[in-house]
Amino acid sequence: MAERRTLVRLTQEQLDMVVKRHEMFRNARVGGARAVLAGFDLCGLTMEGRDLSHADFTGSLFRGANLKGAVLDCAVLFACDLRLANLEGASLIKADLRGAVLRGANLSGANLFDCDLRDGSLAQKQQDGTLKVVQVDTNPSDMEGANLSNANLSNAKMSGSVAMHTDFTDAVMKGTKLVRANLRNATLNGAILEGADLSGADVRGASLRGAVLTGATMTMTELGGADLSGAMTDSSSGKTVDSLEAPLEEMIRRHGLWVGTAGQQGAALDLSGFDLRGQSLSRALLTRLVACNAVFYGVDLSGAHIQVAQLQESDFRTANLAGADLRGTNLRGAKLNNADLKGANLGALQIDDTRQVRCDLTGARLRYADLSGAKLRKVNLVGADLSFANLLQADLREADLSRAILAGTRLTRDQLATVAAVDGTTGLPPGFVLTPQATPQ
Repeated sequence: MAERRTLVRLTQEQLDMVVKRHEMFRNARVGGARAVLAGFDLCGLTMEGRDLSHADFTGSLFRGANLKGAVLDCAVLFACDLRLANLEGASLIKADLRGAVLRGANLSGANLFDCDLRDGSLAQKQQDGTLKVVQVDTNPSDMEGANLSNANLSNAKMSGSVAMHTDFTDAVMKGTKLVRANLRNATLNGAILEGADLSGADVRGASLRGAVLTGATMTMTELGGADLSGAMTDSSSGKTVDSLEAPLEEMIRRHGLWVGTAGQQGAALDLSGFDLRGQSLSRALLTRLVACNAVFYGVDLSGAHIQVAQLQESDFRTANLAGADLRGTNLRGAKLNNADLKGANLGALQIDDTRQVRCDLTGARLRYADLSGAKLRKVNLVGADLSFANLLQADLREADLSRAILAGTRLTRDQLATVAAVDGTTGLPPGFVLTPQATPQ
């Protein structure tokens, strides 16, 4: 029978001192000491934004604690009670979360790359040398009702974990081990489960609308009542390039000729509804391309010329669009989560002295997209979801961010001052992240 134990309660002041010394230890400063807080009661306390990498919290209680934006890389959180804790945007790379209770916790946008979320239980050695299981009113490996939307769970070990009614919306779960995991009634809409192992997992009643399941192992997976509408599998999600009248390379050559001769020669290219996964379109001339509702998932479009194209509702998740010229392009409702748009040009295209075409990203999804250094002048981002996107060094002059979602978005106060609108308010949007150099003195 499991035995309960009494934990040591710390005050906020005591915790602050331990964390300060740990940060000194992390920076190799004199007087520093690694934080070892195994078996402590830290409920309701705050460690927001603090560096706690490699700290040991084995068996501690964090119920309702504030760990927003904290760095907990390689930290030991074995059998910890993190119920209702705020871990939004926290970094938990390679953290040991075996047996941890995350029921109702907020891990939106957290980075749990290669972390361990398998079962685990505490035990202590008795006088006779035997081990006896101890507990702190927990239910090992339980994350029921937790919010893991936008989280990075790539390569995480979650075999046997309990994640019923858990929100994994748009989470990146590449190569995640979910063997025999309980995901009943979980929300996995838009989640990237590429190469994940769901063998023997219980996914009954779960919602996987628009999820990516390419290369996923689903041996003996229970899918009764699961919603897989729009899910991307190894099968084609639309028309294939084989159905084109000529090889894609030749069709692109004809399109380039059509563009260069103002329609006098060649032929316009329409790829609407096509699944273009696996194609390389780097530096391709795709000006005035029509490709609505097309699948460009993971496609290399770096340096491509895609001005004034019609790409509404297309899927560009994880695509490489670094340095691409997208001036004046219509990307209304497009999926660009985790896309690489570093240095891309999404500004307005000047037609003549009086006319210009703005790039339209109304309602587009750009969660975790990298837009660092991108040209976004006059871009329309009305209602776009930019949660946790990187906008540092991006040109946002006269951009319209009305009703845009900016939770965890990385940009400076100076950048924000240049936009046309932020939902009609003058204050900072919820979850807005200021970089250190932008923080007011």
